[in-house]
Amino acid sequence: MADYETSAHDVLVVGAGGAGLRAAIEAAASGARVGLVCKSLLGKAHTVMAEGGVAAALANVDERDNWRVHFADTMRGGQYMNNWRMAELHAREAPDRVRELEAWGAVFDRTPDGRILQRNFGGHKYPRLAHVGDRTGLEMIRTLQDHAIHLGIDIHMECTVVTLLKDGDRIAGAFAYDRDRGRFKVFASRAVVLATGGIGRAYDITSNSWEYTGDGQSLAYRAGAALQDMEFVQFHPTGMVWPPSVKGILVTEGVRGEGGILVNRDGRRFMFDDIPENYRSQTADNEEEGWQYVMGDKNARRPPELLTRDHVARCIMREVREGRGSPHGGVFLDISWIKSRIRNAPEHIRKKLPSMYHQFKQLADIDITAEPMEVGPTTHYMMGGIRVDGDTQMSTLPGLFAAGESAAGLHGANRLGGNSLSDLLVFGKRAGEHAAMFAADSPAVRVTADDVESAAAASLEPFERAMIEQSTEGPYQVQYALQEMMQELVGIVRREEEMRRALDGIATLRARAARVGVTGNREYNPGWHTALDLRNLLTVAEAITRSALERKESRGGHFRDDFPEKNPVYADFNIVVTRGTSGDMTVSRVQIPPMRRDLTEIVEENK
Repeated sequence: MADYETSAHDVLVVGAGGAGLRAAIEAAASGARVGLVCKSLLGKAHTVMAEGGVAAALANVDERDNWRVHFADTMRGGQYMNNWRMAELHAREAPDRVRELEAWGAVFDRTPDGRILQRNFGGHKYPRLAHVGDRTGLEMIRTLQDHAIHLGIDIHMECTVVTLLKDGDRIAGAFAYDRDRGRFKVFASRAVVLATGGIGRAYDITSNSWEYTGDGQSLAYRAGAALQDMEFVQFHPTGMVWPPSVKGILVTEGVRGEGGILVNRDGRRFMFDDIPENYRSQTADNEEEGWQYVMGDKNARRPPELLTRDHVARCIMREVREGRGSPHGGVFLDISWIKSRIRNAPEHIRKKLPSMYHQFKQLADIDITAEPMEVGPTTHYMMGGIRVDGDTQMSTLPGLFAAGESAAGLHGANRLGGNSLSDLLVFGKRAGEHAAMFAADSPAVRVTADDVESAAAASLEPFERAMIEQSTEGPYQVQYALQEMMQELVGIVRREEEMRRALDGIATLRARAARVGVTGNREYNPGWHTALDLRNLLTVAEAITRSALERKESRGGHFRDDFPEKNPVYADFNIVVTRGTSGDMTVSRVQIPPMRRDLTEIVEENK
């Protein structure tokens, strides 16, 4: 019999980033007994790395902004693949969530008359991102955490959930272990909210932190919930490619929002070469007009560096493939050039982008006020994830909710910068609220000893293999092989033949993962942690690859070199992944419901 600790909650929140904290706060405020599980330490969630700002139509900088324009921008950026109800709720509710955060103590940058300052960002028609320099995510986590700790939430730090438990066809809790001692924990809960973030660690080059191994998506899938839009992976155009000490680390879009330009090895500003027709009326066609936009001229058009992320990333890759890239396979991002336009430019840059300046100075000895950065696309964000109801955030499995990056719907085929942080606030709140309501209306759950014993035995298998087999696979070798394969074969540019090879490779790696063994004991054993992560990484890698094979077109974050254009045949449905009765992964097409007429009119007005 496995030795384990048991606790019971009305609502269990898995993940303590922005979405998880906001869900826990709302559930606790509704009177629910709330448990909060985080894979790392409280306060170290990946949300702290979000730099640019929170997108909300406050209209503090440009009075023409409103929720309708924000809604239209989000739908256009998502190539109209979005869950339009989520996009509506997000645009409507984001301003209130930002003001609420301010009331809880968040210290935003200010306009001269004392209102929350907002900056330009790619894909947004007006300056919309409320920010705290380039440390917005850190301030959000600080504020939410300070607010949450006074609500009596039961917090379990450095604890990883490995299996969701069910009572018949509904959720019943989770089986987990603490990472320091390796002790098992069982959480019985009437409702579970998954807020575990993204899948970036399935790739070799990523801006994501070590926790982002697709835990929530994989847990939900194995429990019977549906995944959606897994082909839409966002490769942020500007991650550092050199030096190695900062490889993959994100260079916030705020650098381009404050005037940074992209140039190739010849010093040419190549983004003017390829401006999509649907953005041409909004995009400057010369350097002078783009600079006037950066400086706040409401009548100027934005610079092409602030086009949507998928477009900028592909333009960078074009320069690299055609031999005009930087020495280490990227291009140059230069904000130091503004010294020709602004007096005391170094001081201005350090004030506007303090984290960027200090981070790269300390980690790479690069002074961004004096020299360009060498950047290229880095795996950044998953638009797809757990399929949820737009209003409640409940998945297709009763009692299982999801919010933030682990949930699908809001962003469609491509996310606009800044929408992720307002997504956390809007749908974290909704997930917590409706999870508490579901728990209040549901009978007690039953967790069986057989289910717990089965989960414990599966978790201990890597130790058993090392004891009884002469030779076993190492967990790190399997993980590295998967990351390199996904980067090469299912990356920013995709082809049928390569993705077929990736599916064969995933099957081979799954067989290798089944032979992974670890030695030592359960205390402080990172090899064991990696071995348990492999199942999640392989699940999301297969879901991404199968979904990308199904969508034979290019749209948003999904680019097929063999099908480089949009195909209207694929415009009206989401690709949904479920677990078949035999355990195989099943891919299907689900029709997107027609948009309400009033929302259609808003989109038409803002085209």
